Amino acid sequence: MALLIKIYPDNPNERQMRTVVECLRDGGIIVYPTDTIYGIGCDIFKSKTVEKICDLRGIKPGKAMFSFICSDVSQLSDYCKPLDNNIFRAMKANLPGPFTFILNASNNVPRHIQSKRKTVGIRIPDNPITLEIVRLLGNPIMSTSVHDDDDILEYTTDPELIYEKFANNVDLVIDAGIGGNIPSTVLDCTDGEVNIIREGKGILRF
Repeated sequence: MALLIKIYPDNPNERQMRTVVECLRDGGIIVYPTDTIYGIGCDIFKSKTVEKICDLRGIKPGKAMFSFICSDVSQLSDYCKPLDNNIFRAMKANLPGPFTFILNASNNVPRHIQSKRKTVGIRIPDNPITLEIVRLLGNPIMSTSVHDDDDILEYTTDPELIYEKFANNVDLVIDAGIGGNIPSTVLDCTDGEVNIIREGKGILRF
């Protein structure tokens, strides 16, 4: 059974945060809050754990389009090719925030989370719990949204219901209160321009 931890976003408990990070370092799968939807993830360098998440989501590893979460723009730059000035300005203006930037991947991105186009989706969510997890871990965590089985509700927002559903498939669930049900806005920046390919939460600023 997964461990359920209540963490308050306004004042994350350091001991609890370290428990989450230890779980990730041990190759565990966690459910965690973002500024949009609750996510399922793991350390991006744990390839076998990434495969487990693919199985959980019913996705073939080679076809998965996972994004990952960085703690800041400085860390982000380690995992993408050099950015055009307009892309960098867009990131500085909108991050942390509910946006996924699709960028050309650098060689630091593990192959098991790169797309066939050698791109990667990167997020810096405006959520203190998630950002602190990544900061303490020292490298990004993979991110995929918690989807709902209901035909009408696309995403599950109640962490207790998430726990009931995934308690036997993940190692740790963070309860940070009711989550959102609007996904991030996805921006394709691979050609040097900012192109919106999915409208979601957030108003893009330039």
